[in-house]
Amino acid sequence: MIRGGFPQCAQCEQGVLVPLSDFGGQGAAVHFKAWVCTDPKCLFNLKIRNGDVYLNEPIYDGREDRR
Repeated sequence: MIRGGFPQCAQCEQGVLVPLSDFGGQGAAVHFKAWVCTDPKCLFNLKIRNGDVYLNEPIYDGREDRR
């Protein structure tokens, strides 16, 4: 089922998958580089990096110091 134009997360069936964008190495926009579930308990994510697809990589809070 699609709510608001975005697909429902098939993993948790509670959240919605939303796209994230980024910039490539040359500064060009890369649309739909990642999809993440909006349910904070689910943590499902799908990322595309250098043509490879990665599922459920760890998600880090940007406020935490990872050093």
